[in-house]
Amino acid sequence: MRVRVASSAICVVLLMSSAAFAQISFGIQIGAPPPPRAYVVPARPGPEFTWVEGYWYPQAGHYLWHDGYWTRPPYEGAYWVAPYHDHGRYVEGYWDGQRGRFAHDHRWDHEAERRDEERRVEARDRRESDEMPRGPISCIRPKSRP
Repeated sequence: MRVRVASSAICVVLLMSSAAFAQISFGIQIGAPPPPRAYVVPARPGPEFTWVEGYWYPQAGHYLWHDGYWTRPPYEGAYWVAPYHDHGRYVEGYWDGQRGRFAHDHRWDHEAERRDEERRVEARDRRESDEMPRGPISCIRPKSRP
């Protein structure tokens, strides 16, 4: 009788411990994204920029559109692999090349835009200072009449 109780207790412990390691997972599938939108591509801002085509991405159970944009690759020779939908799974876009795979960080774009704006302001200020007259400024006053 004791052997039977001990065996039953061991079986219960083993069954409980295997249940503790069981995993439950679920996902929501929203299907394939809509077709890409048509839009006009703006002029390239500079030779170091690469065009990233617009794409749909999943957000809270539906797809949102991200317009295409010009950006700088993370390193020279990197190329953009567009996001895609494969067998019910969304795969994010990424940069790839000789140095490996990089997830795109939109802060690159904003930091680069800020630097570009600073350069434009500096260039404008230089042009404006070049247009200013050099040397002492004299003022010619008309002669006063008696």
